[in-house]
Amino acid sequence: MKGSIIMVGFFAAGIISGLYLIIPPCLTESGLSYYTLCGLMLCVGISIGNDTKTLKSLCHLNPRLMLLPLATIAGTLAGCSAASCLLQHRTLVDCLAIGSGMGYYSLSSIFITQYKGAELGTIALLANIFREIITLLCAPLIAEYFGLLAPIAAGGATTMDTTLPIITQVSGQKLIFVSIFHGFVTDFCVPFLVTLFCLL
Repeated sequence: MKGSIIMVGFFAAGIISGLYLIIPPCLTESGLSYYTLCGLMLCVGISIGNDTKTLKSLCHLNPRLMLLPLATIAGTLAGCSAASCLLQHRTLVDCLAIGSGMGYYSLSSIFITQYKGAELGTIALLANIFREIITLLCAPLIAEYFGLLAPIAAGGATTMDTTLPIITQVSGQKLIFVSIFHGFVTDFCVPFLVTLFCLL
């Protein structure tokens, strides 16, 4: 929860900086966000590569549980398709691009901004932040009404980092590696899905 509040705070600070030109526009137009994203991806890769215990545990998962990330992706895209029917001013492809961020707001919002513009990128950022916050706040209710795997599906790409503690608390230690595997696979799929729907 604290991490989400910090991210929202940075987002608000960015809006204020843009409105009052606190940060020179030449920095934002020079591809700084892209290089920052590359650095972030490098750090994620290093953290995964350094944790050999987690990598070994992923090899011993129940094969059926390995289908959970695919179910999450399919369910998210189906939900986005349904939402596009209600949002007349947004195309199906726009809704799918936003939803395919799977909660990975830092990556998906930058890609969508580059391909579709700042407005849709901002919507993607907020939609994916809300997905994480809803998972953090509602995980106990989600687990109670929809089962122990439901909070993992709700968390999307965040289940290997920010939402992992609450998922572990609600769903139990036995699903910790399922959660990490789920987050890893959805994380990996985000750039491909977002790019695909942005280019359609």
